[in-house]
Amino acid sequence: MLQMRFTNLALCVLAICVFGVSSYPVWAADEKPQPDERLQKLLKRFPAADKNKDGILTRDEARAYRQQMQKRQGRPVNSVKPTHADVKYGVHARNVLDFYQAKSDQPTPLVVYIHGGGFVGGSKRVNPGFLQQCLDAGISVAAIHYRFIDGKKVLLPEPQRDGARAVQFLRSKAKEWNIDPKRVACFGGSAGAGISMWIAFHDDLAKPDSDDPIERESTRIQAVGTFGGQSTYDPIKIKSLVGGRAWEHPSIFKAYGVDTAEEALHPTPEQQKRYDESSAIMHLTKDDPPLYMVYSEADGPLPANARPGQGIHHPNFGRDLVKKMNELEIENVFIYTPEAKGRNPKREMLEFFQRQFAKVK
Repeated sequence: MLQMRFTNLALCVLAICVFGVSSYPVWAADEKPQPDERLQKLLKRFPAADKNKDGILTRDEARAYRQQMQKRQGRPVNSVKPTHADVKYGVHARNVLDFYQAKSDQPTPLVVYIHGGGFVGGSKRVNPGFLQQCLDAGISVAAIHYRFIDGKKVLLPEPQRDGARAVQFLRSKAKEWNIDPKRVACFGGSAGAGISMWIAFHDDLAKPDSDDPIERESTRIQAVGTFGGQSTYDPIKIKSLVGGRAWEHPSIFKAYGVDTAEEALHPTPEQQKRYDESSAIMHLTKDDPPLYMVYSEADGPLPANARPGQGIHHPNFGRDLVKKMNELEIENVFIYTPEAKGRNPKREMLEFFQRQFAKVK
């Protein structure tokens, strides 16, 4: 009995670490997985969870081990399979998406999940609880992969453009997949949040005269949701907005192919143009869709000994968005989770999407 209670407790902790909604994952800055302190503590107790034996317990490994433990105890495992898996939406290897069809006689709204990972990692695996909530509400879900930056050939805003292409592709499947193309929302965490906002705020990328029927579709969406989203990827503005060394996040340097702080903070006119084009807030205009944003990272000034990249999910990014969106009279919701005890941000975000979909005629 004592062992059973211990295992149940471990399952609960694993669930919090992997699926918790009170905080978003701190996405990796490098290609290699970075240790999560909470998961590393669990690894000491459950070494078998480290499937590849590299000494680092990842969320995917923790999720798989949790499901394995649930099966052993005869518990149900939430594992909704995609209606269509790894569908190509572009020419690149990572231009693939999963689609989960909600059951409905009428065309369904669509929510597109865009994962985080510092633009160098991450997976299109959707939080199963949120996925099920969407499907139960009659909302279909898509989850996409996109190109990773490499500091050379793939820079920002190429991942953003992949995200926009995915939206166009999904609209092109509206009739076949029973999607309402007028009711589409995007959401994600960190890099996925930045891509989602870029799609939401950027002018329509549709090319009506294109020979490619996918390119003729609109990229405009009706709502956007973010967790720890960056309003800008301009290192100069990040330094001013957040302070400390957040602007020195390795992915920021890699995103623009720069090697030194001197290069990052003193861009050429062409480089500044890339900074502006890659930053969602630079595209924000009064006709853009409502935003629901959640921040969980420590507030206030960063410490004097802050690490490079620390603060890259700072709530000041959200406050900057609130200020500009309020000026433009665009609906927005800002949640700082330490001050939102008892609330469920993901459930509220889904409700936010539903309200926006209901406004579409």
